[in-house]
Amino acid sequence: MTTSSVALPRPTHRGSGAVTGLAIAVASALAFSSSGPFVKPLLEGGWSLGAVLLVRMALASLILSPALIRAIRRQRGFLRRHGLIIVSFGLTAVAGCQVFYFAALQRMPVAVALLIQYIAPVLLVVAVWVRTRRAPSRLVIIGSVVAMAGLVLVVDISGARFDLLGTLFALCAAVCAAAYFVIAARAGDELPPLALAAGGLLTGTLVMAVLVATGVLPFAAPAITVQVLGLEVHGILPLLWVGAVATTLGYALGVIAVPLIGSRVASFVGLSEVLFALGFAWLLLGETPAPVQFIGGAVLLAGVVLVRLDASDPVEQRTETASIPVVPSP
Repeated sequence: MTTSSVALPRPTHRGSGAVTGLAIAVASALAFSSSGPFVKPLLEGGWSLGAVLLVRMALASLILSPALIRAIRRQRGFLRRHGLIIVSFGLTAVAGCQVFYFAALQRMPVAVALLIQYIAPVLLVVAVWVRTRRAPSRLVIIGSVVAMAGLVLVVDISGARFDLLGTLFALCAAVCAAAYFVIAARAGDELPPLALAAGGLLTGTLVMAVLVATGVLPFAAPAITVQVLGLEVHGILPLLWVGAVATTLGYALGVIAVPLIGSRVASFVGLSEVLFALGFAWLLLGETPAPVQFIGGAVLLAGVVLVRLDASDPVEQRTETASIPVVPSP
């Protein structure tokens, strides 16, 4: 067995394909960001985290399952060739991100856990640096620092206390988030993006089912009503949004965008999810952002722009995170 370093030809990151990829990546972040504000009333109304995660993953995997079935029918030996990478995506990018992030929330403030999880883009930069032994460009370094500084301003961590185990959980969530972009970059003609997303979500659903069945995560799903945009609606409606729209579109659009613009740029664009989440919380929950958060958002976006400006550098083509091994191949 040898380690695979390149699975597919890398995209050029230029022209209309890159613009389309950026738009799709932003749409993915927008979809993902709506989950929290819709889930929060459910958790406050008595739903357990295990129930919410299981239903959202199951619903999304069901909606995307035709893409996986189609890929299996079209390609003989599809699961034999791609099954391991699909399962890896499900264990890390789907189940791992969720489980480790919410485990961290049990021990530290939301803002701190979120901040640590979103160092994933920096982890990718460092991983490429270590793997290729080629230092990132000045633009990438400056952009990374600026983006992280903006993120600190957006997620207010003042007065937070350090918790070692919670920090380790959040770091694991960050590694899983980085794996999302690395694995998604392998999608292409041989491994259709939607088939990868569907298989990963199915794997994540099975993992969550095991955690719930064994009592690791409690399951509670009472019939409740919640407030959404000032209206009282049945609790199943926001959950349907989270599963059928936020999760389905988030993963589907995300795995389509990463091969188009590269995993490094996609990971930094993904930071916009934090900004969109603030907007949804403001719109749906009445949680008005502080002025410093608006400033942080502008700083964060400036960092993303700096990283994107370097994406046309030919060196970036050779040091893209596709060089990071994910699974062994014969």
